[in-house]
This record gives sequence, structure tokens and C-alpha cells, in this order.
Amino acid sequence: MAGNTLGGLFRITTWGESHGEAVGVVIDGAPAGIPFTEEHVQAWLDRRKPGGAKTSTSRKEPDRARILSGVFEGKTTGTPVSIMVANKDARSSSYADIMDLYRPGHGDITYDAKYGIRDYRGGGRASARETVGRVAAAALAGEILAAAGISVRAATIELGGVRALKRDYGTMAENPYLCPDAEAAEAMDARVDEVRRKGDSLGGVVEIIADGVPAGLGEPVFEKLDAALAGALMGIGAVKGVEIGDGFEAARLTGSENNDPITPDGFASNHAGGILAGISSGAPLVMRVAVKPIPSITREQETINTRGEATTIRTRGRHDVAAVPRVNVVCEAMVALVLVDHFLRQRAVSWNR
Repeated sequence: MAGNTLGGLFRITTWGESHGEAVGVVIDGAPAGIPFTEEHVQAWLDRRKPGGAKTSTSRKEPDRARILSGVFEGKTTGTPVSIMVANKDARSSSYADIMDLYRPGHGDITYDAKYGIRDYRGGGRASARETVGRVAAAALAGEILAAAGISVRAATIELGGVRALKRDYGTMAENPYLCPDAEAAEAMDARVDEVRRKGDSLGGVVEIIADGVPAGLGEPVFEKLDAALAGALMGIGAVKGVEIGDGFEAARLTGSENNDPITPDGFASNHAGGILAGISSGAPLVMRVAVKPIPSITREQETINTRGEATTIRTRGRHDVAAVPRVNVVCEAMVALVLVDHFLRQRAVSWNR
């Protein structure tokens, strides 16, 4: 199955299925001598695992990381780093009565169209469980970026139509939605309760900002930094749209409004989101992703079975009400993985810059 590998110099390959024995990742291209332990991985995985918010599934996975290779005495050796996380709380029996049904909004019907076979237990590789490997790899990417003064953070700026009007990032840890607007977080909470009672789900918008990114990252023409970031973020199963900087709002501006004036002290604004001509400008990178509602809902929906016959379906099992905020750390992970790859490429091009 192709399409499991991301990156050029810093390459990751994720493996495993939602209801298999384990999930994980193999990282190739990490420099030797980077401090890295299972505790580093755990700090990232604990932010992704279920149970932290009302929107989260009741599936209880400890998500304990095991580093199988590529690390000796707490530092990377320069050889492939393999990380495994066991699946402990899968309940495949929850899917037995819908094994022959295509769930609306899921990849069931498209996987069958492509491969002629699919793992119906939770979606297999199409499950959000696959993102464990991405987040584990980002723990190593994050260590490299942090040493270079680069940081990435994600915030929930919209959930179920409720928008954050403030950007008080210090309040994010005080609410379960990782929202930088305390009043909006309260309204999000009420919206989640309302939709949960109806057996439905919600979408949202996550904003990701990368600070400390030096100018010069990204390759001209076909491997532009914004293209790589957009591709990586769109590679998250729940993401249906990506904006860089002002995004679609730029289409409504004039050139004089959209251009970022350049001063001796830097850019006077950041409509471009930190990227010009596909190369980082030195300004903060600003990205937003549109996250679709979770397709697994208990409300009855029309569908067909594997024989093409019309029927209805109610999805049982344990599912999130919204991918937000658990998807936030996955967004951070994808940005970190792209940035570390381009950072290492740039060091190869010009080590002293």
C-alpha cells in the first residue's frame, strides 16, 4: 500500500491499523546525537490520546510508547528510529453488524473501490488511530526544531460554528477545547452538549502558528514550503481545507492591502503567513485547517451494503463528537515534520546560515 511515507531527508513511514496489534512509525534521516527518550514521545502522545475532553471517544488507550531501535543511552544513533504503541482497548465486535455496510463519510466505499478489500474494524489505516505514528515522530522532530529555536502551537479558533474572537493563548490550558478565548470555550461546551444529545457531531477550525522559523526554508517551484505544509495538513483524515496566511480572504483584498510592507525592523504585517514564493520569510508561519464533523454518528443515515442494496445505518462503537481538540496536536505534528525536513535540507545547502 503506497502513500505511507512523508519527507525527503527526514522521512517517516507509519504502520498499523486501528484494531490491529499495534501502530507505530519508522523515522529515517534523523541526525545522530539528538537527546531522545520514550518520555519525549510520551509527552506528545498524552496530548493526542482520548479522554481529555467532552468531544473525545470513551476508548481508553494508554498509548505507551516503546522505542525499538535507533536510540542508545538516550541519544539518536543516526540509524532508523522505530517506535511502537500497542492497541490495548480495541473492541472489534462493535463493528460486526456493519461489516457489510458502507458508512457515510468514511473511506469504506473508496477503499473497496481501490483495493477490493478493507479492514472494517474501525476503518483500518483510514482510522484516526493511525496518527499515533505521526505524533510519535513529531516528538523527535520537535527536539531538533526546539534546538534551533523553532516552536509550533495549535489553537481551536472555531468549533460547531462558535468562533474565538480573542487570541489569549495563556488561557488555552484552562479549557478542554484548547481555545484562546475563554468565553468562546464556554459557548463551545454548550454546543457540544447540544449536539451530543442529538447523536450528531461537529466540525471546527484549528489555527497553527510556527515561531522562530528562519528565512530561506522551502524549495522553489514544485516543493514550495506552503505546498508541503498544505499537503501534509490535508493528509490528516479529518481535514478538508487549508489556508496559509490570509488564505481565501486574500482574494477579497487589493494588492496594496495584501502586500506586507518591509521595514528595517522586518515585515509590518503578515498577510502572507510567513511564506513568499514558497520560501519562508522569517515572519511567523500562520496556517488554518478546516476540520470536518466526525462521520461516525448514532443518527440513522441512508447507505448501501457491499451488494449495492439500499439500507440504513446507525454507527455504534466509541467515537469522538468532534476531531477538535484531539486533532490539534496532529496538526502541530504535521507542521513540525515538514519544517524539520526543510530545515535539514537548508542546513545541507548552507550550513553556516
